[in-house]
Amino acid sequence: MGFIVCLTLLPTLAAEHVQLLDYRLNEQIFQVPAGKGGHARLQTTVFRPDGPGPFPLIIINHGKDAGAPAQQARDRFIYMATAFVKRGYAVMVPMRRGFAGSTGRYVEYGCNMTANGLGQASDVRDTLDFARGLPFIDSERIVVAGQSYGGLATIAMGTQDAPGVRGLINFAGGLRDNTNRCDWRAALVRAMAHYGSANRLPSLWMYGENDSLFSPELASRMHQAYVRAGGDARLVEYGAFRRDAHGLIGSRDGEKIWWADTARFLTRIGMPTAELYAVAPAPSMPKSDFAPLDDVDAVPFLHAAGKLAYREYLGKLSPRAFALSANGAWCWAEDGEDPDVRALATCEAKGGQRCRLYSVDNNVVWRDDRPVDTRMATLAAAVAGAKGAAGNASTSAAVGGSASDGK
Repeated sequence: MGFIVCLTLLPTLAAEHVQLLDYRLNEQIFQVPAGKGGHARLQTTVFRPDGPGPFPLIIINHGKDAGAPAQQARDRFIYMATAFVKRGYAVMVPMRRGFAGSTGRYVEYGCNMTANGLGQASDVRDTLDFARGLPFIDSERIVVAGQSYGGLATIAMGTQDAPGVRGLINFAGGLRDNTNRCDWRAALVRAMAHYGSANRLPSLWMYGENDSLFSPELASRMHQAYVRAGGDARLVEYGAFRRDAHGLIGSRDGEKIWWADTARFLTRIGMPTAELYAVAPAPSMPKSDFAPLDDVDAVPFLHAAGKLAYREYLGKLSPRAFALSANGAWCWAEDGEDPDVRALATCEAKGGQRCRLYSVDNNVVWRDDRPVDTRMATLAAAVAGAKGAAGNASTSAAVGGSASDGK
């Protein structure tokens, strides 16, 4: 989960910033067959260590953003993926039917949370079947995890035969439905009781004190219903995390919270936890000497409202980025994955002109002598050089964007 705030000057225009594939993690995009007859294709991000494998696997399942599923960005869970690649795992992040670049139709079942979870679990199971046939995957050492709606789908998938899967991890799992007459909290408790009655895979559940969607009281009710019905689950209720614990695994600092309990769980189910591979730091834009970070008056093009926004930005969480354009449009994004990409893309979509990054984290990166000053151009050069030296290959790219979770 991340936050993004912008000035809207024009109706939304089409603005695409390509999300570069991460050469450090051998990132690829697969098209996984799913649904009846395998006619749908799930846009699935794959990360893995160097070498032929076979590697143990973690499948990470995404949540649902506010708005149309087809407009949701490709989820990567780059921070969590990095933590597992370092420990020798392959990582798969499937976008389920109707989401992002996947084909097929997203189907929801209203307030029937049991059916919602089972419906999404079908795509998770199809991903599992596909993964077990890949030569670089150890088909007998698999763990399935999910966040928010993906957490609900993960626990629901455990009611099915799941060959090779040793355990499930539920990060803030659930689904919210605020339509009239939907008691979605009670429906979630009933769903977890149903899943627990048929689920014998061990599971780890993690919910934070300041989760904006699922309170500690609701998490406890869901867990109790699951266990009383026969499910095997350990609930970890950790404290407040940043502004919203719901985005824990999408945050750069989340590993400090979730890894220790996850490692204990992985050890219990016979999965590896030791770091085996080094992953280089992600390339970043160089700091400029244009102006001090807190010199609001030095920021070009901004009117009074923009200057107020920049002052607000200076108090935001890191990672963060501030983008602007020559017509006075601006946008800042904080926390989550790729705030610089999100700030640029949304600034351009809302402002209707090419935007440039002014600040990233605690640095000013603006250069007056660079007419094209975007993270994409800088990273493209870095990736090309590194790939030339390392000889790693990637397969395709996808559209990036905001990754905040709305359900």
